[in-house]
Amino acid sequence: MSQTVSTSLDYSADVVVLGAGPVGLTIANYLGQVGIRVLVIEKLDTLIDYPRAIGIDDEALRTLQSVGLIDKVLPHTTPYHWMRFLTPKGHCFASIEPKTDEFGWSRRNAFIQPQIDKVLLEGLKRFDQVNTLFSRDMYQFDQDSEGVNLYMRTAEGTEERVRCRYLIAADGGNSMVRRTLNIAFDGKTAPNQWIVVDIKNDPLGTPNIYMCCDPVRPYVSAALPQGVRRFEFMVMPGETEESLSQPDNMRKLLAKVLPNPEKVELIRQRVYTHNARLAAEFRRGKILLAGDAAHIMPVWQGQGYNSGMRDASNLAWKVGMVVKGLAGEALLDTYQQERRDHARAMIDLSVMAGHVLAPPKPWMGKLRDGVAWLLNYLPPIKRYFLEMRFKPMPQYEKGVLVKPDMKLTHNPVGRLFIQPKIRTESGDVCLLDDVIGAKFAIIAWGTDPTWGLSQEQIAFWKHLGTAFIQVVPSVQMLAPTTLSDDVIRVGDEQGRLKDWFGQYPASVVVVRPDRFVAGLTLPQTLEQTCSRLSQALAAKAVSHRASVEPIGKVA
Repeated sequence: MSQTVSTSLDYSADVVVLGAGPVGLTIANYLGQVGIRVLVIEKLDTLIDYPRAIGIDDEALRTLQSVGLIDKVLPHTTPYHWMRFLTPKGHCFASIEPKTDEFGWSRRNAFIQPQIDKVLLEGLKRFDQVNTLFSRDMYQFDQDSEGVNLYMRTAEGTEERVRCRYLIAADGGNSMVRRTLNIAFDGKTAPNQWIVVDIKNDPLGTPNIYMCCDPVRPYVSAALPQGVRRFEFMVMPGETEESLSQPDNMRKLLAKVLPNPEKVELIRQRVYTHNARLAAEFRRGKILLAGDAAHIMPVWQGQGYNSGMRDASNLAWKVGMVVKGLAGEALLDTYQQERRDHARAMIDLSVMAGHVLAPPKPWMGKLRDGVAWLLNYLPPIKRYFLEMRFKPMPQYEKGVLVKPDMKLTHNPVGRLFIQPKIRTESGDVCLLDDVIGAKFAIIAWGTDPTWGLSQEQIAFWKHLGTAFIQVVPSVQMLAPTTLSDDVIRVGDEQGRLKDWFGQYPASVVVVRPDRFVAGLTLPQTLEQTCSRLSQALAAKAVSHRASVEPIGKVA
């Protein structure tokens, strides 16, 4: 059937974000705070109000910190939320209890997604040049060398056309954009489904999350903030969402986990199918895929949400720099280079965890229980689980980074930089990122971070908005200094920055806006490192436009 499209231009923006989920809203918040004109388009008439993700990690919290919303997010979380795997008899054979906070936050946290999504949506109101349109059905789009046209209908059937320089498709696992572009989405769909049951006034009240590996019907029991309890039960062959939702059948399910299944306050129940799929491409011209549109994975390690937030953190600063004329468009190619392999690793981890909970074959369950019992008595193996060392941390081999010339047994380039507490000149103690802001940083231990740079390079990195930071032990903060006004001096409050630099024969680190290490060097070789980084950025010394017009109906 032919479509009648709008020929008049109704909206224009630098960037259109399709989808008001956590990934799209986070990207919009980041771009808003760096002055980019953003239009968020959502098909639904409001945010999704039912809980989906329940686990948020330290990397995602750091991303929310970078958009200035962490103080509004934390009240909706439970820090240090341990995950314990139980045998059918209730014996804990593996416990995941990471107590590290190297990135500034607890590594595992419980949360209720709609509450955080609402914080992100409200956060957009801070920016005059960011607008959100709900109840818009985007049914067609096309792109050219200058940008993208989008055609959509309102709930009343009014036709509208939008023009933007870049489209970020964060429109979910069934992404219309990905399907229209015919980008492969290879992977598998799990053969079984799970029913999720949320209950208020938690009838158990015990903290943490428990994965019970019951061969008859595996289930999950998770304590959530605000006194909510989530149960997840495997759906058996022949069962349907309709049949399981019947009061008698729901009581039978809950009798497996509660002493009194009659005395509950049910919020909702939904049946889910778990998929493990990865898009063949994350970028096609002026269009980029993010979040579930680029990859989906089973829930068992809580990495679907967090992988999407990693996309947002990686992509937003790159799009912002390109739009502002601070970098060439080739920078956007590094998004797929850096994110796709790690997304695949998280998919594999999530599938593996699902097999631990519900092995495909009965003999695998018996082998799991026996091996787990034995390994639990080996301290190194026990620490491996407790400290969550099995989680593949992102390490980029290509992209916006310069590999160090020195020989290192442990290379930090391409990895996330730590975020310890620091002391400012005013005597306040805060986290490192709060001093850096949403930009590059050149951080030097004990020395002036600008000493190894030419005046031209200092001007170049200042043009990018770089923070120049000197780190000293906190006890030295009262000593006089002769640093220039461009340099921020901070105190190493916990000694962690000294320990970090002490691992390497280098004292200067270049940190990207997403907090990944782009380069590691000495003051005497900083100039060469920064020159190579500017090439990786495809950087341009172009002034940003003088003013930013708010989005509105085009006259």
